[in-house]
Amino acid sequence: MSAHRTPLRRAGTVAALATAGVLAAAGVASAHVTVHPESYAKGATDGVLTFRVPNEEDKASTTKVQVYLPTDHPVLGVLVTPQNGWTAKVTTSKLKTPVKTDDGTITDAVSQITWTGGKIGAGQYEDFNVAFGQLPDDTDQLAFKTLQTYSDGDVVRWIEEAAAGDDEPENPAPVLKLTAKESEDGDATPAASASAAGSTKSDSDASSSSSASDSDSTARGLGIAGLIVGVLGLAAGAFAIVRSRTPRS
Repeated sequence: MSAHRTPLRRAGTVAALATAGVLAAAGVASAHVTVHPESYAKGATDGVLTFRVPNEEDKASTTKVQVYLPTDHPVLGVLVTPQNGWTAKVTTSKLKTPVKTDDGTITDAVSQITWTGGKIGAGQYEDFNVAFGQLPDDTDQLAFKTLQTYSDGDVVRWIEEAAAGDDEPENPAPVLKLTAKESEDGDATPAASASAAGSTKSDSDASSSSSASDSDSTARGLGIAGLIVGVLGLAAGAFAIVRSRTPRS
C-alpha cells in the first residue's frame, strides 16, 4: 500500500504546486497601479479619480507615491482629498497652451501630486482620491505616469504606454479612457450619434465589453493552464502506480 500511496502523494503535490503557481502568476499580473473609474466622458466636470496603489513586495512597504498629470491635455481644478497618515504635495506648472474656459483663461495646472508619510504593507493597497473641475475634450485618453517608492529604496516606474494593438507592457501607466461627450439632455453629441448609428453598442459599452472579454479570456487561459498541469500531474501518478504494480504481476 505504501508503494501505491507514494506516487499518488507525489502526483497530488505536483498538481497543487502547479495550480498555486498559476494563481500566483495571475495575482502578480494584476498588481499594478490603476486609475478608477476606467473612463469618463470628454470634458466631464466635477468628478473624482481614484488611484489604487497595491504593494507588490513581501519584505518592504510602499512609502511614497508620485502621480504625474499630463500638461499637454491638462486636468483643471485639481483638489486632493486628505488621506490618513499621508501628506500630499501638489505641484503646478505653466501650460504651453493656455486653456480657455467659461470662467476665463487657465495658464497653470497641476502637473504632479506626491504622497509621503504613510505606509502600504505587504498584501495591502491604498486608494488616493483626486477631485477635478474639468477633463480635457481634445484627446481620447490620459496617461498618469506614476512612481512607487518602497521602504528598501526600490522605485517602480509605472510609466509605460501600450501602442495600439500591442500587449500590455510590464509596467503600464494608469490610463483613463475619454469617451464621446454627452449633450445637455444626456445623449451623445450629434457627431457621436451619427458615427454610432450603425453600431449596436456605444463606444463606452464596447470598451467595457472589450475589457470584460479580455479579463475573461485571461482568466479562462490561466484556469485551463492550471487544469492541464494538474491533469498531467495526476497522470504521472497513475503511470507510477501502474509501473509499480507491473513487476509484482
